[in-house]
Amino acid sequence: MAIHPIEFRYGTPEMKAVWTEEHRFLRIIDAEVALAQAEAACGMIPVDAAASIAEHAQSASLNRAKEIEDEIHHDMMAIVRAISEVCGESGRWVHYGATSNDILDTATGLQLRDALQILDRKLRSLLSALLDRSMETRNLVCIGRTHGQHGVPTTYGLRFAIWASEIGRHIERLEQMRPRVCVGQMTGAVGTQAAMGEHGIVVQEKMMSFLGIGSVEVSNQVIQRDRYAEYFCFLANVATTLDKIGVEIRSMQRTEIGEVEEAFGSKQVGSSTMPHKRNPIRSEQICGLARIVRSAVEPAFQNNTLWDERDLTNSSPERILFPEATILCDHIISLMTTVITGLLLRPDRIRSNLILLQGINMAESVMIELTKRGMPRQEAHEVIRVRSMDALETRRPLADLLSTTPDIIRYLSSTEIARLLDPEQYLGTSVSQVERLESRLRPLAK
Repeated sequence: MAIHPIEFRYGTPEMKAVWTEEHRFLRIIDAEVALAQAEAACGMIPVDAAASIAEHAQSASLNRAKEIEDEIHHDMMAIVRAISEVCGESGRWVHYGATSNDILDTATGLQLRDALQILDRKLRSLLSALLDRSMETRNLVCIGRTHGQHGVPTTYGLRFAIWASEIGRHIERLEQMRPRVCVGQMTGAVGTQAAMGEHGIVVQEKMMSFLGIGSVEVSNQVIQRDRYAEYFCFLANVATTLDKIGVEIRSMQRTEIGEVEEAFGSKQVGSSTMPHKRNPIRSEQICGLARIVRSAVEPAFQNNTLWDERDLTNSSPERILFPEATILCDHIISLMTTVITGLLLRPDRIRSNLILLQGINMAESVMIELTKRGMPRQEAHEVIRVRSMDALETRRPLADLLSTTPDIIRYLSSTEIARLLDPEQYLGTSVSQVERLESRLRPLAK
C-alpha cells in the first residue's frame, strides 16, 4: 500500500525511475563491474574474471540480495554475495579491495548524473517557455508594485524576463556543479587505498572513466558530503525561484487584482462547495512543495559532519533526502512549465489597475522632467509629493492638481503634464532589456 505521496500523487515517471530500488541496484552493479575492469587493466585480477563479472553481474537479483540481507543484516555485503553467486568462479573477485561506500557513493554519483540530465532538460524547457512569454508581452504595460503599493509602470515582458534570467543562472549553476557532484571513489576502508597497493590511484581513475563520471582526489571511507550539500542547496535555490514565481501568479490572480489566471479546464472543479471558484492550485502546490525541497538543506549540511573517517549518521537521512528532494524539485519544475505555458493574461484588468490611481503613480515622471527644466530636484520632489498626497486624499486625477499649481505650470503646460502622466511613455529600456536577454538566453533553451 502506498504511503508517501511521491508514490501516487507527485513526481514524473522519468525522475522516479532514477531513484527506484531497482535502478540503484543496477547502478551498484555498474560500479562493481567497472571496478573489476579497472583492476584487470592494472593486472590486479585476471582479465577473464573481469570479463565474466561484466557478462553475468547484471543477472543478479535484487530479491536474492534482500534474502541475504535478512540473514546477515548488511545491505552492501548482501549485494556483493548476490552478484558473486551469478558469476561462478569469477565471483571471488567481486568487490576486491573495496569498502561499501566505494560502491554505494559511486552509485549515488551515477544516479546524480542521471538526475541532473533530467533537471537540465526540464530547466531548459521552462526557460524556453519564460522567454516565449517574455517576448510575447514585452510591450504589455502593467502597474509596478513595491511594498505591495502601486509604483511606476513596468511590463509583463520584463517580469517574465526576470524569471527567465534566474532560471538561466540555475542552468549555469547546474553545469558548474555537475563535475563536483557526479563523482565516485575507490579509496578503501579509511581512504588510504591500502588494499590496492600501488595501483590504487590508477584503479580509481580507470573505474570512473569506465563509468563516465569524475573521480575524487582524496577521501576517507565516504565521499565528503559538502558535494551533496551543494546539490541540495541547488535544488532549494531552484525551488525558491519557482516559489517566487508561484507567489506572484497567486497574487496577480486575486479577485481584486485579476490580471492573470492559471489555465482552467472546462470540467475542472474549483471548490466542493463554491461552484464559482477558479483557484491557482498549481502555483499553490509549487509553493507548498518548495518548502519540502528547502527542508533538505539542513540535514544535508549535517551529513558532512561525520566522526573521524566516517560514521553511519548520514546514511539513513540520505535514503530519504535524495529521492524526495530531487523528485519533488523535478515535479515542480514540470508543473511550473505547464503553468507558464497556459497562463492567461487579462488585458482589461491589467489596464484598469494601471490607471487606478489616476496618474498619481506617475509622479516620478513629472519630478524628473521638472528637474530637467530647471527646478532643483529636492524642491521638485516636495512639490510633487504634496500634490500627490492631495490627490490621494481627494481622489482627484493628479493632472488636475498639477495643472493648477503655479510652481509647476511655470515649467510645464497641461499638455506636457498629460504626456508625462501617460504610463505608456515611461517604460525606459524595458523592451530593449527583454530583447537583449532573449538573444543571450535563447541558445540555452530547448
